[in-house]
Amino acid sequence: MTMGSPLLNGLELAGPYMFLLMGAVGVAIGFGLLKLNDWARRAAIVAALLGIVMLIPSVSAAAVDFRPGLLWSGLGMVVRVVIVWYLYQTPVNEAFEKKPSRT
Repeated sequence: MTMGSPLLNGLELAGPYMFLLMGAVGVAIGFGLLKLNDWARRAAIVAALLGIVMLIPSVSAAAVDFRPGLLWSGLGMVVRVVIVWYLYQTPVNEAFEKKPSRT
């Protein structure tokens, strides 16, 4: 929540409510991905891209001081880039665009 505080405009101080709201959004995206909904794929891409953008300051600050946090921040950025790359692949995109036929 502290990484996303620039986007929340002070709502991170609202106690557990924002944590529960963000948790519900994450559960909704995860459930949508399991059901192969295209909106969930797009939401996961947007969430991963926002995570990349929010990690840039911590990676650059850790790179200047060469702190151990560089490993974790850099790894988090790499994982998010891999998620975005995977969700943009043609077979994955086709799987999400196909609607299962009901029999």
